[in-house]
Amino acid sequence: MLLLLYEGQLPPLSLPQESPLTYTLTCYFVGTYHRPELAETDYKVSSFAQSMKQDQIMSLIKTRKRKAAEVDHFSLDELNQDLLEGVLSWLPTSSFLRLRSVCKRWSSIATSRTFKLACSRVPTRDPWFFMVDPHLDQSIVFDTTENNWKNLNYPSLLSQTQNAKSIPVASSSGVVCFRTVSGNFIISNPVTGACRELPLACPPGQTQAIQAIAMHSTNCSSYRLVLVYGEFPHLSAKIYDSDTNQWEEEFSLSRKPSQECDSSGDETVYFLSKAGDVIATNMQRSPSKQYSSVITVKGGEEVIYFLSFSGTVVACNLARRTFSEYPRLLPVFFEYSIDLVECGGEMLVVVLSEFLESASLRVWKFSERERSWHQVAAMPPAMSHVFYGKKADINCVGYGDQMLICVNSGEFSSYVLCNLVSNEWAELPKCFVDGKSKEFMSAFAFEPRIEACV
Repeated sequence: MLLLLYEGQLPPLSLPQESPLTYTLTCYFVGTYHRPELAETDYKVSSFAQSMKQDQIMSLIKTRKRKAAEVDHFSLDELNQDLLEGVLSWLPTSSFLRLRSVCKRWSSIATSRTFKLACSRVPTRDPWFFMVDPHLDQSIVFDTTENNWKNLNYPSLLSQTQNAKSIPVASSSGVVCFRTVSGNFIISNPVTGACRELPLACPPGQTQAIQAIAMHSTNCSSYRLVLVYGEFPHLSAKIYDSDTNQWEEEFSLSRKPSQECDSSGDETVYFLSKAGDVIATNMQRSPSKQYSSVITVKGGEEVIYFLSFSGTVVACNLARRTFSEYPRLLPVFFEYSIDLVECGGEMLVVVLSEFLESASLRVWKFSERERSWHQVAAMPPAMSHVFYGKKADINCVGYGDQMLICVNSGEFSSYVLCNLVSNEWAELPKCFVDGKSKEFMSAFAFEPRIEACV
């Protein structure tokens, strides 16, 4: 049975005439439902249903199932296809994947064009974190909705000999970008396993030093992949647009006078350095994070941030084709590990440092107006102190209000999830595969969307 909560009058659903509107349905329609052929009869779900959490909904579903024999109900086969797809599209992705085994009809919905369209109308989904392990041959994710680990099917294209050991280098919306040993790029949807190889960014035989790789998308059907080449300060950029399936022409970036302060929200690229003389020589970054970079959008234009080698933050305006440097966050003689994330549309810097026989992990934001750094969050001292003396390295990724920090050293590994709004810090449970504990170098965040196009 399916419990449908609604406001206003319900359009005809072809229910049995003897008991109209008395049926209890066991799934919840959350959001605004629209049937193109019945535009004048749109209806919205009640605010009560919208406020319910997914675990409350699933709990009620189980309760209703136990009472199924006590109430009148009708077969799900009698539900209108549009309504069924609309209901199922609001389920957490992991729940829907399990429910596909209920019947052939529900299984076939996953490949339905109209179902994918219904899924695309769901504004946001809780992120999954695609974990990067040293072997680069598995698709293990952490599901923030169910707070557990999942081992997904590894895409067949990435399993081919010529693509073996492909490194994840960027992610956006519902896809993850891999870079092959030969330098080609493969886009994959980890949920469905769909993937394809992009056109070559450079002619065969022509290679350039890549400083950063980042992705950005405004919906699940398109994305942009941005590359920044060259040796500082001689930089250039190149962009792939999935809508045209082409690489745009490469263009050079010139230095912007340091006294200028660009706060108007241009299409800007930022560098954040991890200098060799700052980081201990035995603290090597994960290969997937050597192009560490994130993208935000300001004033409707893309802003890409990534790590360079100079110890400063550099901003490259792609619209004006210029770049400028930010002040150094910590003195050169400090030993620390540093990374950057995008959370809530802002670029944040995460720093693990040691001072006065203790370790601290702090999150910083740069103020364009004051041209200075401001602390916005800090890991509780009791948690960060265990990193003291461990020569640990951090690799971080953010999504929405959440940030995942992978802390690794020769002695241990730890994965901490932080909610920057509530300032809650929690260590993730250990991940076990075939009875053995897994260790990960880094992670990439994405939304689990079956409708995401590659």
